[in-house]
Amino acid sequence: MQSATLVELARRHGVRLPAALTGGEPPRLRATDEKGWFRFQRLYDVARSCVRGEDDVRRLVLEAAQADARDGGRWLEIQVDPTSYAVHLGGLTPAVEVVLDAARAASAATGTGVGVLIAASRIRHPLDARTLARLAVRYAGSGVGDVLGFGLSNDERRGVTEEFAPAFRIAHRAGLLSAPHSGELLGPQHVRHTLTHLHPDRIGHGVRSAEDPAVLAEVVDRGIVLEVCPGSNVALGVYEEPEAVPLRALLNAGAQVALGADDPLLFGSRLLDQYVIAREVHGLDDEALAGLARSSITGSRAPSDLRTSMLQGVDDWLATPA
Repeated sequence: MQSATLVELARRHGVRLPAALTGGEPPRLRATDEKGWFRFQRLYDVARSCVRGEDDVRRLVLEAAQADARDGGRWLEIQVDPTSYAVHLGGLTPAVEVVLDAARAASAATGTGVGVLIAASRIRHPLDARTLARLAVRYAGSGVGDVLGFGLSNDERRGVTEEFAPAFRIAHRAGLLSAPHSGELLGPQHVRHTLTHLHPDRIGHGVRSAEDPAVLAEVVDRGIVLEVCPGSNVALGVYEEPEAVPLRALLNAGAQVALGADDPLLFGSRLLDQYVIAREVHGLDDEALAGLARSSITGSRAPSDLRTSMLQGVDDWLATPA
């Protein structure tokens, strides 16, 4: 969500926003302790409460696609927990259908394809995750406006990872991508637990696998893509400075890394900003930046013809003199 959109929707729906969401700057967050996470989650929930109907959902999906298109993105995969919006849209199924139709419309309007991952929450019962997995399977596909995968989000310190394994098995049997969050607030042992029980294709964050060479080696050997979000890691206090994000360590170990923006509303940076951090803070050259772009493409569920076209675009960029 964009800040101006949040303010407009809050005014329309009579939601009082805290000053941290109206100051024009990203809020100061530190989610590495329970109090800090509670503040982050409260701000997130306040923003989410401003999404009250179908028009709001359609607007957010369109604006997300427009923002990625401005940053040069040609394919966007958004992760959605429809539980939050079901009460306003007539239930879980209508909520998913609205998001998927909005994805198709946004793709047509922007030229940036949009696919969807359904995400369960660690703070809800694992049986709820199974319900969402079955719903994801119902709308599974391989293109624009389809459900492409299944995720698990929210505070890594909550819930028991293995209790969500049955939901991921439901999704896996239908060929859906497995993309749980892991290894940001908790360390490499959490990544190992996720590898064992959820069999991910991608891991949201996963940066702290760099703290254990054996865990990182398993990530590399299994070809798992890490969705690394440097701006988010610093904003949440996982690392004090952008320089401390172990991007080079991951790449040097052979990990496939796809840069992402996580939540631009609360963290204040979008997709292109992550590449700027990689270039200006971590000193990555053109070849390394192209490698990041390639990993984001090959690790996606974009249609095969679009992936081929995007990979060619990366090669063309790399071959063009500065």
